[in-house]
Amino acid sequence: QVQLVESGGGLVQSGGSLRLSCAASGLTFSSYAMGWFRQAPGKEREFVAAISWNGSSTRYTDSVKGRFTISRDNAKNTVYLQMNSLKPEDTAVYYCATDYGVGLPLRVTEISYGNWGQGTQVTVSS
Repeated sequence: QVQLVESGGGLVQSGGSLRLSCAASGLTFSSYAMGWFRQAPGKEREFVAAISWNGSSTRYTDSVKGRFTISRDNAKNTVYLQMNSLKPEDTAVYYCATDYGVGLPLRVTEISYGNWGQGTQVTVSS
């Protein structure tokens, strides 16, 4: 049974930083690309970032480029999202997810991802 557990969310002031983690179990983690999505109140869930199976390729939505960094540690079955220069509009529940494939190419649609975590709340105050 695949399980994804996010952690690291919280309340931070505008301009601050947070590092999200997503620990995976029940799958061969290194065989799959991973993604981060987020859902703000009253909005649809949206793509944030993705990373290929070996970390050699990454992709970001335009609004977080230069501020967020996705990385992974296959030895620890964990994917990370380092978030810097946070803005109030980054407030959302953040979810990690497994792609169905290795990430060639990296994909941005929810339908391309098969397993999801429960989410972690990120709140950025102004």
